[in-house]
Amino acid sequence: MTSHTGLSDVAKGMAIMATCMLVLPIMDAIAKYMAVVGGMSPAQVTFYRFFFQLVCTLPLLLVVSPRALFSAKRPWMNYLRGVLHASASLLFFAAVKYMPLADVFAIYFVEPFMLTMMSALFLGDKVGWKRWTAIVVGFGGAMIVIQPSFEIFGWTSLLPVACAFLYTLYLFLNRAIGDADSPLVMQTMSGMAGTVFMGAALLIGHSLGDTDFAVSLPQSGHALALLVLLGSISGYMHLLIVRAFRLAPLSLLAPFQYFEIISATILGYALFSDFPTPSKWLGILIIVASGLFIIWRERKQAAALTPLDAQ
Repeated sequence: MTSHTGLSDVAKGMAIMATCMLVLPIMDAIAKYMAVVGGMSPAQVTFYRFFFQLVCTLPLLLVVSPRALFSAKRPWMNYLRGVLHASASLLFFAAVKYMPLADVFAIYFVEPFMLTMMSALFLGDKVGWKRWTAIVVGFGGAMIVIQPSFEIFGWTSLLPVACAFLYTLYLFLNRAIGDADSPLVMQTMSGMAGTVFMGAALLIGHSLGDTDFAVSLPQSGHALALLVLLGSISGYMHLLIVRAFRLAPLSLLAPFQYFEIISATILGYALFSDFPTPSKWLGILIIVASGLFIIWRERKQAAALTPLDAQ
């Protein structure tokens, strides 16, 4: 019975992660739209993303468990999650303002490899030589995408790499915190920290006369609705991601993030007429193939349940 329950939890975690990865690019498309069409800076979009995430999760927490926020077991780790997440989001939104969505996601896809490596080095997840090979090949695919992007966009094309590193640390803390606090507490505290961090960044930047950090309100009801939707997707999808990481191993869920390229490509083409070039598709296919191989190895290992299969 225990074995059956464990396998069921892993399957649930995989399904949740896959769903979240297909939905999250909608948030990034909104961020790009607000920056390109709505005239908002990436810093402003990032602030509203975390503010409305907090607006969505805080009332729910107060209804479900009013005292949980004040009795969090690891508050500073949760606040650190929020700062890391806000910093990563700022870099990502800055990248999507200038680059096609699919390009940004393709470069950002070094993050699952970083996550798998970190889970092996610090959490003891078993990652054998075959999966290490897949990770190296996946990084090679990312380099194929980065090269032409760097020629066109310069150093901006490396923003997704920096974002990936910060987001890896954020996800790593999800697993490190474990069951100490509930997912709802974690997301609410993350929203609080992200809002305060970006609010302070905007105030400091505004006082220094930096237009990229100007303080402003949404200019229309349409813009406000999009920002509320952005925050809602952020809050609830990442709430589910925290749940997924409690149901299945981190190294198993990491490759599912490749699913984001599906939604990102569709949205980029439909909204902004962006479509990856053949060379970028080659890099994307290499990355996805490497991820699928990792998934296959995990499933084979789970089915055989022998140490020999963790190679």
